[in-house]
Amino acid sequence: MEAEAKSQTWLAPAKINLALHVTGRRADGYHLLDSLAVFTRFGDRLEIELAQDDAFSVSGPFAAGVPIDGDNLVLKARDALRREAGAQQTPPVAIRLEKNLPVASGVGGGSSDAAAALNGLSRLWKLDIGEAGLARIGLTLGADLPMCLKARPLLARGIGDALSPLTEFPALALVLVNPGVAVSTSEVFKALSKPDNEALPPLPARLDFHGIRNWLDTTRNDLEPAARAIQPAIGDALKALKKAGAAFARMSGSGATCFGLFETGNVAKRAAIDIRRRHPGWFVAATRSMETD
Repeated sequence: MEAEAKSQTWLAPAKINLALHVTGRRADGYHLLDSLAVFTRFGDRLEIELAQDDAFSVSGPFAAGVPIDGDNLVLKARDALRREAGAQQTPPVAIRLEKNLPVASGVGGGSSDAAAALNGLSRLWKLDIGEAGLARIGLTLGADLPMCLKARPLLARGIGDALSPLTEFPALALVLVNPGVAVSTSEVFKALSKPDNEALPPLPARLDFHGIRNWLDTTRNDLEPAARAIQPAIGDALKALKKAGAAFARMSGSGATCFGLFETGNVAKRAAIDIRRRHPGWFVAATRSMETD
């Protein structure tokens, strides 16, 4: 079969947990979270097109750490969507993943890749499945898939599946830094000293840079102490961000990627150049978060 459509490219943005409180644990072992998350303009990219046979390939600076077999969440997303819609509606596709985000780094890279695959394939295959249907399929692949499908500023509660998109949330200038270490999410949760912390405080009335920065001072990432005990280099990344002038710095997710908040994009770019110069082996990216539609 000749390809019936030109390839389409989809951004799989980094997910940044600006704040992450662990508020409890369910009987099935899943932890309950309360998180403010944003998504950046920097991330992985998926190129998808109809093909004679299914194919999957990975390129990019972090391709070496990505499985290309059935363990990959992109392929699991493709297969789950195909099971839902039926083989007749879901012809073979070639998927090419450009892996620009570090693997196992606390920015939801694999989940965001899978979310981009679900969004992209549902469009390419012209499936009438809707946001709720995609979120239901996504949740079977991972607790943070539903928020990655939305990829806009939001509050996430429950196991990460109870979502409240935020209106009028601004774009934030960020620098992402990973000191070149991977951290196992399951190991971080195992090392968590206290699983039942208080929820996030109410968001500030003024959602601007200063209001958000001051609010962040009243919040935490409850996974950060455990992750830093496992990988002390996380502390080095946070120090580097503060030394480069970040107005606020914190670890994202379960680590080891950290973010710095800067007042303008130009200041963030200069800070990224400074950190790269001091730490040439680290992953460093200046970016902006996506604002509310």
